[in-house]
Amino acid sequence: MEDRIRIRSEEILSDDWAVLKKTVFDYRRRDGQWETQIRQTYDRGDGAVILPYDPERSTVLLVRQFRYPAYVTGHREPLIEACAGLLDENDPETCIRKEAEEELGYRLKDIEQLFVPYMSPGSLTERLWFFVARYTPSDRISDGGGAADEGEDIEVLEMPLDDALAGISDGRIIDAKTIILIQHLKLNPDLVG
Repeated sequence: MEDRIRIRSEEILSDDWAVLKKTVFDYRRRDGQWETQIRQTYDRGDGAVILPYDPERSTVLLVRQFRYPAYVTGHREPLIEACAGLLDENDPETCIRKEAEEELGYRLKDIEQLFVPYMSPGSLTERLWFFVARYTPSDRISDGGGAADEGEDIEVLEMPLDDALAGISDGRIIDAKTIILIQHLKLNPDLVG
């Protein structure tokens, strides 16, 4: 692709919680014609997400938390989600272990990386590292709940995997990363164990 893209200009529109950048570039189409395009990219870094699963009880650990962007688009309830966080200076596995302890209150032993997709490549630069892990009640080290100093107010949910799957169909679970993990685990129940 290097011979098909020529950057004309880049402008930082915002550099607050993340970087919003406007880029003007020339793009050579498959038919050989060049066209000028303008795109905005939102860069807040990569993240990691995990779905802990207890195969003995067929339960998963999720969180429920308020998400302002969902609220302003009409979703008035807190979202049910898989535990996740930004990598910041950590590698993906270190990040997700820390998030699991902070948000869920569980110290997870063996975690398994699944895949690393772009979540919304039309405008976000973010890639999300997906993990699953086996857990048991004895892995609990605290009540979880997130970091209050970061504005987190997280409720830990333990639910049967089948109930989580039903939550996708009935609209209780509408977060894409969570849907992907629940469906992947349901299709691959021996993945963790």
